[in-house]
Amino acid sequence: MTYIAGKARYQDMKYNRCGRSGLLLPEVSFGLWHNFGTDAPYTNMKELCFTAFDNGITHFDLANNYGPEYGSAETNFGRIMKNELSAYRDELIISTKAGYDMWEGPYGNWGSRKYLIASLDQSLKRLGLDYVDIFYHHRMDPETPLEETMLALDQIVRSGKALYVGISNYDGPAMKRAAEILEDLKCPFIINQNRYSIFDRTIEKNGLKEAAVQGGKGIICFSPLAQGMLTDRYLNGIPQDSRMKADGRFLHENDLTPEKLQQIRALNELAQERGQSLAQMALSWILRDGAVTSVLIGASRPSQIEDNVRIVKRTPFTEDELKRIDEITQ
Repeated sequence: MTYIAGKARYQDMKYNRCGRSGLLLPEVSFGLWHNFGTDAPYTNMKELCFTAFDNGITHFDLANNYGPEYGSAETNFGRIMKNELSAYRDELIISTKAGYDMWEGPYGNWGSRKYLIASLDQSLKRLGLDYVDIFYHHRMDPETPLEETMLALDQIVRSGKALYVGISNYDGPAMKRAAEILEDLKCPFIINQNRYSIFDRTIEKNGLKEAAVQGGKGIICFSPLAQGMLTDRYLNGIPQDSRMKADGRFLHENDLTPEKLQQIRALNELAQERGQSLAQMALSWILRDGAVTSVLIGASRPSQIEDNVRIVKRTPFTEDELKRIDEITQ
């Protein structure tokens, strides 16, 4: 049957302005880093996208090398767009990135003009789209001049292949330099994508969060649940079917120390006092001060999306609650 989006999809979701731009992003966005690879069941991928959109999530975030295999997340999402979501294209924000290893040889990595433009052309073919809404440079490149990378982003917008540009995994000083170049070019640079969670506060320490706020740029955060540690998944040890057991690339058993488990349990107690799950509290914490535009979630089941979007009705944190979180984790 042809998918028809829920009529009440915009009823509860909150939408925040992305920095000082005209673009609004949902407080919760859907990331396709995991669960959209080569072996992922198509039916489940469709249901994840449908559930997200039916709950007001308009932003779907990809990258050229999401999978596994590289490119498969874009290919799978492109298939869903063509078969199921094409009627809603103008209601969706679709983003992709380039900056990490993608293909063999000297032109499939980092931040050269050659790589970024070629990679986006490949991404658009896999997605079956004429343009993406946001195109990111995925990481800082210590060898390529920043001007070259930013000029490539500007050309991409001028060519009509992206409406806005962003940068990902930059620190504060590099973000400021990038913003200056792009502002001189009148290029719509609007957003930074960085890792951020209760357990990882790097953007508070490297100047990115402060620089983004001062510069009027949005922030969207990935890994807000610390690869699952900020959920009830590991409260009683490591389940046999967990991502940690199945895929040890990003979360390792030695990350779950007795001290970390103690922190997780203490945070879970606080979440219960707030009437939230640990995951809901961790996502709410990301959005606590208005500096972050949107938080990226991943999911393997539609129910996880439904649970996470409930944070839009969250209770604000008290000063005491924020202090307790800091005492537990710092």
